[in-house]
Amino acid sequence: MRRSAFLWSLASLLAEAVPLNSPAVKFISPSKVSPGSAQNVVVEYGGDVDGHLTLSYGACGDEVAVSETVHHIGSTHVGQHPLATRHLDHQDKRPTRFVWLTSEDISGGCLSAFLDGELIGQSDELEIVKRLAPRGEKKKSFADVAGDDSLWFDGVTYLKQKQPDDVFVTATKNKTFGILGGGMSGLLSSLILDSVGIHNWKILESSERIGGRVRTVYLNGTSPEDGQYHELGPMRFPYELTDSETNETFPFVDQRMIFQLADVLNGMNSGNKSLQVEFWDWIQSSPNTPVDTPFRRPDGTWPTKAEVANDPAYYSPPVYHNETAAEEAIEALDDFKGLTPERIRMYASNIFKAYKQAKEDGAFDYSEVSYLRDVIKAGLNTTDEVSPSHIYWPMWEYETVYFLASKWVTIKGGLSRLPAAFEPHVKDRVQYNAKVNGLHYNQNKTLSVFWKPTGSEPFSTPNNVENFDYVLNSVPLNLMKFWKMPRYSSLLKRAIDRTLYANACKVAVQFKTRFWEHLDQPIFGGCTRLTSPQLGQVCYPSWHINSTGPGTMLASYLSDYEATAACAMSEEEHLAYIKTALIEVHGDVVEENWTGHWARQCWEQEEHHAGAFAMQIFGQQHLYLPAFYQTEFNTVFIGEAATFTHTWIFSALESAVRGSVQLLLDLGLVDEAKQVTQTWMARWIDV
Repeated sequence: MRRSAFLWSLASLLAEAVPLNSPAVKFISPSKVSPGSAQNVVVEYGGDVDGHLTLSYGACGDEVAVSETVHHIGSTHVGQHPLATRHLDHQDKRPTRFVWLTSEDISGGCLSAFLDGELIGQSDELEIVKRLAPRGEKKKSFADVAGDDSLWFDGVTYLKQKQPDDVFVTATKNKTFGILGGGMSGLLSSLILDSVGIHNWKILESSERIGGRVRTVYLNGTSPEDGQYHELGPMRFPYELTDSETNETFPFVDQRMIFQLADVLNGMNSGNKSLQVEFWDWIQSSPNTPVDTPFRRPDGTWPTKAEVANDPAYYSPPVYHNETAAEEAIEALDDFKGLTPERIRMYASNIFKAYKQAKEDGAFDYSEVSYLRDVIKAGLNTTDEVSPSHIYWPMWEYETVYFLASKWVTIKGGLSRLPAAFEPHVKDRVQYNAKVNGLHYNQNKTLSVFWKPTGSEPFSTPNNVENFDYVLNSVPLNLMKFWKMPRYSSLLKRAIDRTLYANACKVAVQFKTRFWEHLDQPIFGGCTRLTSPQLGQVCYPSWHINSTGPGTMLASYLSDYEATAACAMSEEEHLAYIKTALIEVHGDVVEENWTGHWARQCWEQEEHHAGAFAMQIFGQQHLYLPAFYQTEFNTVFIGEAATFTHTWIFSALESAVRGSVQLLLDLGLVDEAKQVTQTWMARWIDV
């Protein structure tokens, strides 16, 4: 290595007879770089550096000129120059961090700093480090794996879309950040910002609680340890899958983000047992859960899954008006989806790679119905028999694979324990009951957020206004349809206006005893689906099995149109229906154990969400998703609707990581963006 080229120490300045206030720049980092990468360049200033500052990369030597450099990194005005007012956030209006996108063919050289064309600083010669990959393979980026609408993985590609000097100067960390919504994506975003030294953020939450659609209900005034709860939001996490042919077991890798988050929070809350997030088994399938069949036992109750499987008298095969046509239609769908053992394993091991493959296969171009009608040319009646005609979502089969899981887990004490673990770390930076109704982009490039107190008198209550430099927006898109907003691009505006949300209705009921565990064929956990009567999913608790005292079950979980009809009933009418239906299924033991304690959640009627989860029409996902991956008017969209999977907690968390990285890249904080990606993605995604 050659010695540092420029005069920095007092001794060298005196030796060269240079005035003490002579402008100089010293390069602190980097000392080594990789081709085709994004880097932060860190400098220190000496003397009066006032004027037009240019950083470049090229030959080493004291006589190098701006015109001789190989790569122009960027230029800006600093110090006392009149145009340096854009850097008021920086000490003496002299930024110390810059963004450098290295070229793919970079070779050895030095970083140089020029002030008004005069060389005032130069680095030692940089070491060029080639990124290693398995022999014979090109090193892949996350974008290579996830596809061209996931470019946030590749900071170089994302930053190249911007004007060079717009991302040349790294922003200071004392800017202000608004996080709209205290659900899981908003909470993780706050944790990530804190982890990289950004603490000047505030969450605006329209309800009186954090957690969003994560909602555990504890019935009859009980606490989590009593076990008298069930989930009115998400319930469980697929953990691993066993190949029935090879007996090989492999994990659902994407779900590791939930377990990683729990580990991080447990570390932050060490010493406080009440805030520890622990997992235990969730029983998804159980042999004695009742089965939807027209046949009944001699006593009139419903047969179990095991009875139906073993007794031909209970078997009720599907009936089609044209059995051959139906079989051909089902086979055509199976062939198109291509869920081979190899494909299933790919979904479980790398959801990003599976997403890219699904796009290439055209899975987002069709729903089951459109594929059967438009491609296979199946008859209308056959199509409706095989796949109900109201199903409009694409054939992106990640949920199908999730439900092949051989092991599931849930959170001890209820999923609400997860957002509860955030509370000590966000409590002083959350504005509860702040219902946002608009955003305005100001001439000074800040954002004004307008909100009113939730439940306030709507006609006369004035707006509160909070100003931020940037906003992370996790509010469900359908609520924004009624907001005043900046003039977003046509694609983003359409994504907000046209993304659909599904409805869901969940009802938890407490009984005097866990009677289902004392039937002739006892039920120990497990979920089933009952459609006549219309209960939807029924889930028996997987916790406190064989305990004494009362028990709480998920007595009904309906979605979409059935949920809308159920929620049109009063709670009392709906619960009377559920009680009668459960008596039909299990007998008079239901009446004997009825307590009258229940909780119902109609997500479509919930003012803070207006829907249970995003459910995009085929064609919408790969059209709209790139719009969320671009920052417009200093606003970054996050949440389960703004990512490539939906409805699951992983979806919300993944969007928070993407949104945080996107924001950091917008700020020029490349090193921090790398840190976040490495911490929350690269450790468990094999590219």
